[in-house]
Amino acid sequence: MSPSSFFQFIVGFFLGIILFGAGIAGGAYFFLTSVATNPPKHLFTEEKSTPEKKVTPKPEEAKKEESPKPEEAKKEDSPSETEKLPAGAYKAKVTWSTGLSLRAEPNTSAERVGGVGYNAEIIILSTSDDKQWQKVRLPNSGEEGWVKSGNVEKINE
Repeated sequence: MSPSSFFQFIVGFFLGIILFGAGIAGGAYFFLTSVATNPPKHLFTEEKSTPEKKVTPKPEEAKKEESPKPEEAKKEDSPSETEKLPAGAYKAKVTWSTGLSLRAEPNTSAERVGGVGYNAEIIILSTSDDKQWQKVRLPNSGEEGWVKSGNVEKINE
């Protein structure tokens, strides 16, 4: 074996090792970056809304309509602020990152009647005897159900 062919063998060997390592590193980088991102936030069926069609009134109709008085608009915009809480009830927000399932009864095998998203405001009505479940009401819809305790934080007002 001549010195030039030996030199070619060594260069080719190291070049092959470098290319192989670069391929492995590129594949690992691609895989790790694709699995390192958080999955998209799940939307409960109650949260999904259908897009509303915008109706633009004709100029004649727009003149006829009166804009609501500021007091009336305020009342319509924030029904939860004026809502009276039952005795012992308090407002809270959901702290569980993926939201909570709203159940018909205080147990995990009960029918799921809805869901509450992360950081959503709810009203805690009562706690079960074993302190494992909380009966809640959703302020906007008035829907009631049970959620697992320890997944909400009281809102100080």
